[in-house]
Amino acid sequence: MREIDFSTMSGIPLESVYSSCATDELPGEYPYTRGIHRDMYRSKLWTMRMFSGFGTAVDTNARFHQLLKAGGTGLSVAFDLPTLMGRDSDDSHSIGEIGRCGVAIDTVDDMIDLFKGIDVGKVTTSMTINSPAAVLLAMYIVVGQENTVPLAKLGGTIQNDILKEYQAQKEFIFPPRPSMRLIVDMIRFCSDKMPRWHPISISGYHIREAGSTAAQELAFTLANGFAYVEAAIQSGIDVDDFAPRLSFFFNSHIDFFEEIAKFRAARRIWAKWMKQRYGAKDARSLQCRFHTQTSGVSLSAQQPEVNIVRTTTEALAAVLGGTQSLHTNSMDEVLALPTEKAARIALRTQQVIAYETGVDKVVDPLGGSAFVEWITDEIERRSEEIFLYLDQLGKGSMLEGVYEGIESGWFEARIADSSYEFTQRVNSKQQILVGINDFFEGNEEELPPILQIGHETQARQLERLALTKSKRDENTVIASLERIKVDATSADTNLMPAFIESVRHRATLGEIIATLGEVFGYWKEDPVL
Repeated sequence: MREIDFSTMSGIPLESVYSSCATDELPGEYPYTRGIHRDMYRSKLWTMRMFSGFGTAVDTNARFHQLLKAGGTGLSVAFDLPTLMGRDSDDSHSIGEIGRCGVAIDTVDDMIDLFKGIDVGKVTTSMTINSPAAVLLAMYIVVGQENTVPLAKLGGTIQNDILKEYQAQKEFIFPPRPSMRLIVDMIRFCSDKMPRWHPISISGYHIREAGSTAAQELAFTLANGFAYVEAAIQSGIDVDDFAPRLSFFFNSHIDFFEEIAKFRAARRIWAKWMKQRYGAKDARSLQCRFHTQTSGVSLSAQQPEVNIVRTTTEALAAVLGGTQSLHTNSMDEVLALPTEKAARIALRTQQVIAYETGVDKVVDPLGGSAFVEWITDEIERRSEEIFLYLDQLGKGSMLEGVYEGIESGWFEARIADSSYEFTQRVNSKQQILVGINDFFEGNEEELPPILQIGHETQARQLERLALTKSKRDENTVIASLERIKVDATSADTNLMPAFIESVRHRATLGEIIATLGEVFGYWKEDPVL
């Protein structure tokens, strides 16, 4: 018998794509079920965009430099709760929350500190903020201007998805309709002046974290996307002028095949609706581009090292599902903000998947599997049932249907029902969660060190804000805020130029939001019973 010299076998040569009788569709072709690019990761790996933010801008800037040094290829900013709610650090409601769940940003001086030593013309940035998103984008623009980076070179994404705030995350400020006006203003401004910027990242992540099913996450998110499309079209913007810069943000949960099928179904549904209902002609308008973050709610405080396994599984599902960028949660995130070591392990998880597993070699490797194709079809079917309901609710308008669903509490009720059903399965042990309702050995072990935000962080941020206020021209600030108020009363005036002028003069986030509140009013939801 002839012996085989295995030392000469460097591996089996692979084609970039394989097809079967179950699917004749190819990646890069409408309706993009198998991927929006023909060669996907063979030509370019997904962006490894690690979500980070804590303490002051100086603190987070140091973490950004660490992540970039460790091989991160994009930045993603987490803001603290006062910033997310449009409040300054010296607001009485902010005390005790400054810098704790993200970075504190009060003025453009903070934003300058945040990106010190980072070329914003080369590194793409994602900012997770919604109600005050337009003001934070204005600050980022001024950072670019003060570093001689033109608008056209600023690349990145701002979440800016206010509809899901009413449905799930609850970080809203103004009522839905004036909030939508701000989003349309940003879409128009970015379409005209910022070709590399995505003015909205329509997010299912928070819907899923609140307790929805995979199909609900997908359907509610895409319905919100259709609502934004309709709002922009109604304002007079051609669909192909803005749709190529819309992007999505999905959760990758622990049910491996269901998540892969969800991503595949998302691309197919978006392409069909954009072409058939909204008349988009540009192929880029039909392509569902999305960022993915592994599931935070799937992690456990018990035996936190097990979270590395959960995150790895979820990250692999996102890659096999064709994500364009990815954040992997750290093992200690359920306990506190990630430590530097835990964040590095989370990044290394992506790097192992990218460079050691070989999953980047073939596009949609699970395409054609009878199981995966069936789940993809089933998630699409369930999503279409929800679209039909919302369309009827809005009398032929998805935008009005989503508004009605928010105002009536329909979205919240559906998410609450799904969350309750899941909890029942866990309590009855129909659903096993390691370390939570079974496999308790190791729960008694000491927890790893966590990142702590001390009182000195609050003191430093308040000092920074006071310094900016002491050096600015108050009359100029007042005049810029008055311009915002005047422009806000005119539905035909884009508010972005007024925001840019105001933050350049060092008006604070809280001052600008309070000025808008005088015109727009504030939203208070009715409880869902």
